[in-house]
Amino acid sequence: TSLLDKTRESIVTYPRDNILANRSKWFFQYPAQCVLAADLEVWTREVTKALEKMSQGTDPFALKYYLSFMKEQIDCMVDLVRTDLSTLQHTLLGALIVLDVHAKDVVEQLVKENCSSPNDFEWSRQLRYYWQEDLDNLVVRQTNAQFIYGYEYLGNTPRLVITPLTDKCYLTLTGALHLHY
Repeated sequence: TSLLDKTRESIVTYPRDNILANRSKWFFQYPAQCVLAADLEVWTREVTKALEKMSQGTDPFALKYYLSFMKEQIDCMVDLVRTDLSTLQHTLLGALIVLDVHAKDVVEQLVKENCSSPNDFEWSRQLRYYWQEDLDNLVVRQTNAQFIYGYEYLGNTPRLVITPLTDKCYLTLTGALHLHY
């Protein structure tokens, strides 16, 4: 089984009901890299849905509600990481918390900037992950750049904190790759 297959499976099986309770079981069913990629895909999908609701006028507070949910989700992960877990499980949760805290910070910035559409630049400048059905693959987008996720083996290693400078580096690098530099 390939990382593509496991990533697809982890996205399909991501808990849809009672997420806060069921997500903690889901974490440890797949390789860490697949869990991290699926988590980012779900985050992208949920933020996009919230922005679509706002732009259609069906829920002007959708992004704020999702932000509140994200904070609960992080609290649940912090509680879980304090339990008796293996070293690999601790490492996965540490990396996931770093990614989710950054994702929460992004959503806070979107709220602060009054972002209300998936087409707003503040959202398009973010590194976003989409499962693209026609390609049957994970696609990474940022501004007008788009790449198929490479599935390079990353291992289960701790992640550094993601800062605004990290975001600017990603933006510069994806732009350069898009322009074939």
